[in-house]
Amino acid sequence: MSRLQAAVGPSRRGFVGRLRSLLAGGAVDEAAWDAAEETLIAADVGPALAARLVVAARRRGELAPGEAIRTELLALLLPGDRVWRPMPAVAGQPQPVLVIGVNGTGKTTTIAKLAGRLRGEGATVLLAAADTFRAAAIDQLRAWAERLELPIVAHAPGADPGAVVFDALDAASARGVDVVIADTAGRLHTKRDLMDELAKIRRVIERRLPGSRPDVLLVLDATTGQNGLHQARVFHESVGVSGIIVTKLDSSSRAGIVFAIEDELHLPVLFLGIGEAIDDLEPFDPDAFVAALFEDRG
Repeated sequence: MSRLQAAVGPSRRGFVGRLRSLLAGGAVDEAAWDAAEETLIAADVGPALAARLVVAARRRGELAPGEAIRTELLALLLPGDRVWRPMPAVAGQPQPVLVIGVNGTGKTTTIAKLAGRLRGEGATVLLAAADTFRAAAIDQLRAWAERLELPIVAHAPGADPGAVVFDALDAASARGVDVVIADTAGRLHTKRDLMDELAKIRRVIERRLPGSRPDVLLVLDATTGQNGLHQARVFHESVGVSGIIVTKLDSSSRAGIVFAIEDELHLPVLFLGIGEAIDDLEPFDPDAFVAALFEDRG
């Protein structure tokens, strides 16, 4: 909890602090509610959702205004078990995990954090360097594989990403590896041909492992705001995202994007990136997240 509180500190001191100030006391006037709505918009909750939140909070006459906002924010987050365990749909197959996202989100480092976490839980993991567009990306993933003592499948720069994934699944099947985590090139969500390439990689997975249901994890940078929401929408339409990892949360004071993602796209946030260290990947817990935003425990 202390690590999460530290990570969301900019948001707690920023937009949540402003909400507390605006909604302090029992009687809150129209101007204060309007300012609260503007504060939520500035925190990347989004205009339509911010307006809806304020209307719903104002109806909760039994609660103090600040507590009503907190209650409504928590209600936006999806219910259910958030524990992520990559499990194959077909017994005996390795489970493919396709990690996607635009340039600069921290995708490759997040893959290393995921791999380290899974290994710590007793799973065997193989990495696939399917970002073949940049030699540096292959080198970065190979460096992480060596550091974590994990096997990796990599081709030369410029190779077919689908071929890398196919070979990685072959190697994992032969070695009895539990999970294959595939890196992919950072793709601009506005580039249709690159989105089609992602769809092709997913088809390769399904062809090599008939009946499989790959985990498709989208890495989003918290500092990109509402643009991140648009990215998530386009990626989900193209390849079917199963979960989201929000990175650089400790560098942003606009954690409201988490609420916007879950409310609009109904996709679960599975992890939060809260730092650069290998263990700085926090499983997402809605109650703990909202508590960390609203409670300063020093």
